[in-house]
Amino acid sequence: MAALAASVSFQHIVALSVASSTRSSAGYVALPTAGCIARSSSGHVAGTCASTEVSRCTCRITGGHDYSRSGSCAPSSSSPSPSLSLTAALSRTPLRCCSPVSISDSRRRGGRGGRGVGGSITDRIDGRGRAPSSRGIETRAGSSDGSKTAVMMDASVEENPLLADSQFPLFDKIEAKHVAPGIRQILKKMEEGFLDLEKKVTPTWSGLVDPLERLNDRLAVSWGAVNHLKGVKDSEDLRKAVEEVQPEQVALSLKIGQSKPVYEAFKAMRDGPLWEQVNEAQRRIIESSLREAELTGVALEGEARERFNAIEQELAQLSLQFSNNVLDSIKAFERVITDPKEVDGLPPSALGLAAQTAAAKGYEGATLDAGPWVFTLDIPSYMPVMQHAKNRALREELYRAYLTRASSEDKDNTPVIKRTLALRREKAELLGFKNHAEVSLSMKMATFERAEALLEELRVASYDGAVKDLEELKDFAAKSNAEEANDFMNWDVTFWSERLREAKFDIKEEELRPYFSFQEVLNGLFALAKNLFGVVVVPADGLAPVWHADVRFFRVEDLQGEPLAFFYLDPYSRPAEKRGGAWMDEVVGRSRLLALPNESVRLPVAHVVCNQSPPVGDKPSLMTFREVETLFHEFGHALQHMLTKQDEGLVSGIKGIEWDAVELPSQFMENWCYHRATLLGIAKHYETGETLPESMFQKLVAARTFRAASMMLRQIHFAAVDLELHSRFDPDGPETMFDVDRRIAKKTTVMPPIPEDRFLCSFSHIFAGGYSAGYYSYKWAEVLSADAFSAFEEVGLDNEEAVRETGKRFRDTVLGLGGGRHPLEVFKDFRGREPSTEPLLRHSGLLPAAAAA
Repeated sequence: MAALAASVSFQHIVALSVASSTRSSAGYVALPTAGCIARSSSGHVAGTCASTEVSRCTCRITGGHDYSRSGSCAPSSSSPSPSLSLTAALSRTPLRCCSPVSISDSRRRGGRGGRGVGGSITDRIDGRGRAPSSRGIETRAGSSDGSKTAVMMDASVEENPLLADSQFPLFDKIEAKHVAPGIRQILKKMEEGFLDLEKKVTPTWSGLVDPLERLNDRLAVSWGAVNHLKGVKDSEDLRKAVEEVQPEQVALSLKIGQSKPVYEAFKAMRDGPLWEQVNEAQRRIIESSLREAELTGVALEGEARERFNAIEQELAQLSLQFSNNVLDSIKAFERVITDPKEVDGLPPSALGLAAQTAAAKGYEGATLDAGPWVFTLDIPSYMPVMQHAKNRALREELYRAYLTRASSEDKDNTPVIKRTLALRREKAELLGFKNHAEVSLSMKMATFERAEALLEELRVASYDGAVKDLEELKDFAAKSNAEEANDFMNWDVTFWSERLREAKFDIKEEELRPYFSFQEVLNGLFALAKNLFGVVVVPADGLAPVWHADVRFFRVEDLQGEPLAFFYLDPYSRPAEKRGGAWMDEVVGRSRLLALPNESVRLPVAHVVCNQSPPVGDKPSLMTFREVETLFHEFGHALQHMLTKQDEGLVSGIKGIEWDAVELPSQFMENWCYHRATLLGIAKHYETGETLPESMFQKLVAARTFRAASMMLRQIHFAAVDLELHSRFDPDGPETMFDVDRRIAKKTTVMPPIPEDRFLCSFSHIFAGGYSAGYYSYKWAEVLSADAFSAFEEVGLDNEEAVRETGKRFRDTVLGLGGGRHPLEVFKDFRGREPSTEPLLRHSGLLPAAAAA
């Protein structure tokens, strides 16, 4: 197979996105009294301060340095992260990423959204890979000359956890009532600091870039924490608080992003003698900052600027409304069943969860065997019905409910989508582009033409196979004497796919579940990370405040025990308060500038959030294999964030990486779920400790490409619809968005969608997230990830030494270089050549079809 660049060149723009809205932690506990927890450099509790004198006390803390200071502090308490003296605030730079993962109603790997699936995406990243409510380079109030002067806060705000400089965000204390006063205080300080910077800005690194990175911290910490809680602990009060203060945050971000003095200073850096003195990463920061300012409307004046800013405000509100409608529509649906005949075919795991859900909703005495059972549109509840329920009417009912989420009454996203598309087009035209797709792809690796070319190449390779997949299902249903064989419908596909997979490969998903207990899977995942990348993951529960009792906290160390990073893990579904899907989110990024005293860099912190099956009764969380893949996927994102060696904070981790390349490490990690040593290392029966039998492993591997053509075509459909809506579609024309969906489906689906299909109304990836005119990124990056994994195949997956050497090269390049180098060059650094589509098609079992085409 020819290199991908032959038909879809990866050599394109160098521009990248710098501005993004995230959260980061600031400051460290410095002034303990007797009983204050003192921690070692690796984060372990080392003891307590021996003296009750408040004049001076030294604690060794997680940052890895002795930090002494005069003053007072509160005694230790149950809080794992005591508050830092407000006069000791230390700057933090923000870093933000979010990656969607949803679980299909047919066999496929995690990490994509899909029709009839649990697609979701952050509601805080726009089509250029940055926050819709944050434009330009965000700032933080404080010193504008690059010094480490602390930010002074009024004594009256000390009770607001959003304003506390703590080692980690105080997630256990933040409430809706804190949002408006806290964010307004921060915005006020930010604006003061930025105006001071504008007056004295100079076209030097220390006179421009450093102070901007430093200013960025305060809002990133607090606004990011609020947005995170909105995703994992949603409430009506929190929504109202965000909606109240968001316009003020957007307004200041626009003011900063449209700063002429800052823009001119960056131009002077690019065009002056400094350009020859800075390194590659710094050049990318300069170039991207200029591009970002231009896309934020820095060149607009008068009425055009006013209109642009009004559009940005409205788009931010529409994004919130879209996300809220999706979550509310899921929460509003429940199907109560009392007759055991109606749940015939459902496995005990599904019935147990349904009974547990019923009990939580007030149905007393609910049991696995007798019910009542409550089913919802949350994936762990919805999917088993589609896969196993013999009750065809029940499958149809849930399928229709899922495909029409957020499409009726006061939760209808149809007008939200139409308005969003119209505003995005108008904004693009104000910026001098033809459409939003041009805006989105101006910050990515691909061009519009190359993205469409890749999709068409993959469509041709998979279409005939998808036709055969469907015919095989229908034939199997007919041979099974199924009534629906002569009237095969969309809600039959998943059920009969599961039956056919069981018949062909003699493997049942429910038979696998007992081998994938959550803790064993975690242990195996961490062992893989140690083997490939030379890092050790250590539990650090209690070190940082968390937002729910199920949340875990971990420390990542090198082989010598030195800390490299930290991360939260929120694994289980909570449909009443937590949005669907799975994502990785950056809390704070690696940064040379924002290092603490006596430290060389600031260490990164991440969130990893999933929505897998929760524990039921006295059983641990028993994961489906797709949930295992999802966890590996999100951990891949986290690894790129945590193992970066890039010290320029604006391009460390995933920051500054072109959006169509960010899925490389996540999809790369999924491949290891089919690696024998890895899988058998995580697959231990939760009761007996028995390892998954070799015969079952072989069946699992054999089933890997089952219906792969159908799954490929599904993703191509979503990507093609996304590009069409954001390029050629006229929101005010005679064709509706649903007409576009159906028109494209004629080429990208083998079973037409039902007339009532309104999946677009819950397609959060493109209407409330970072994938507008960018959903193709999943396939683009999957080409990269499959080719990267093939490097390990070439040296031999059982050759431990060669795998470790290749893993080190992957860590040093793909995981290590961040946004400081163009992703095509990073890939070539690792692979020694440009990427090829051959490994992806081979892994998917589609290579013969591609060759014939």
